[in-house]
Amino acid sequence: MAHKQVDSLVDHLFRHKAGEMVAILARHVGVRHLDLVEDVVQEALARAMRDWPFKGIPSDPSAWLYQVARNAALDTIRRRATRARSQDDVVDLLYTRLATEGDRPFAAEIADDQLRMIFVACHPAIPAPARVALTLKTVGGFGVGEIARAFLVPEATVAQRLVRAKRLIADQALPYAVPGPDELAERLNSVVDVLYLMFNEGYGASAGEDLIRFDLCAEAVRLAEIVATHPVTETPETCALVALMRFQGARLPARQNADGELLLLPEQDRARWDRDWIERGLSFLDRSAGGDVLTRLHLEAGIAACHAVAPDYASTDWTTIARHYAALVTLDASPVLVLNQAVAVAELDGAQAGLAIAQRVADAPALRDYYLLPATLGELHRRLGHNAEAAAAFERALALSRAEPVRRFIKKRLVEVSEREPLGVDNA
Repeated sequence: MAHKQVDSLVDHLFRHKAGEMVAILARHVGVRHLDLVEDVVQEALARAMRDWPFKGIPSDPSAWLYQVARNAALDTIRRRATRARSQDDVVDLLYTRLATEGDRPFAAEIADDQLRMIFVACHPAIPAPARVALTLKTVGGFGVGEIARAFLVPEATVAQRLVRAKRLIADQALPYAVPGPDELAERLNSVVDVLYLMFNEGYGASAGEDLIRFDLCAEAVRLAEIVATHPVTETPETCALVALMRFQGARLPARQNADGELLLLPEQDRARWDRDWIERGLSFLDRSAGGDVLTRLHLEAGIAACHAVAPDYASTDWTTIARHYAALVTLDASPVLVLNQAVAVAELDGAQAGLAIAQRVADAPALRDYYLLPATLGELHRRLGHNAEAAAAFERALALSRAEPVRRFIKKRLVEVSEREPLGVDNA
């Protein structure tokens, strides 16, 4: 058996099954022993890479991995008991739970375990950055290095966040459970925020050579669907979240050309949009209409749906999109939403109308380092033929942007509106 083939399979199983195994084992030994659980799962994957090239891949690789991880957990608990010279009540309980466990759980039980793990990772007691890291690692199967690269922080920072999160879980005895009705709303809001952030970072990476992190997007969608299809956590808002992700994710294959260059909506080949994702998004959008509250996610999903169903750019329903943005700004007058509203209004009523709205937030402190503010201003000035203003805005956007595909796009725009060389291109 070729090592390369085994490595590829183990990498796939790590991505798709590690979180599942962690969730199942955490139910048996308790979430406060998360380090033990993660260690035995890693040990199982390492053993697969050692054994499978020589002994062959088992008929059910996932079940093999889980059995090895379970046995490793039992061995660890035995050693701890031996060192203590007796099995105390806690060790005895952990051992009994694992030793008496039946066959591999059914798919529904796995989903329930993962749902519980999501709620542990997204508990409001855990600081927001650590919630994302813990969700990605324990449920998503991401390594520390991957998380660090995704969010552009040192690996040591991610490791420290994970240690603190696990310490909070142990010290506060956070329950391995979906919360009851009295706590569900607060906890569910936290879960929604983390998954939304995870997807957005994958959809448009904040820095680096890659504009899109397909793995982050796919994992955010997978976890969101676990939440939105469970009887306890299926709400209009969680369904709207999945709809939004599905609509946005459908466009991912067309957001870059073969050279990795950014393509805006008018330039995208809509034949490359994933129709199955759009259909699934429409299904979840229908399910999201069951409540009596209109949330931000409903409106954002509605906007994404308008783009998803338009056969071409010229057919886009900008009237509905502009109306949705107006409603969004009423719900949450954040400068980012006002800026998005400006783009929609520019498409509907012209660049001058859009520019008037964008200039309302031109000095907003929250957008001081947000490259899309000067990029949007530059684009609107470019459409109006204000080349000097457009060039100045694009230069500012270039100085703020860190994702290389975005920087290359801005440089092209800058060349269009100015015959002079871009300022600060090499050092920005």
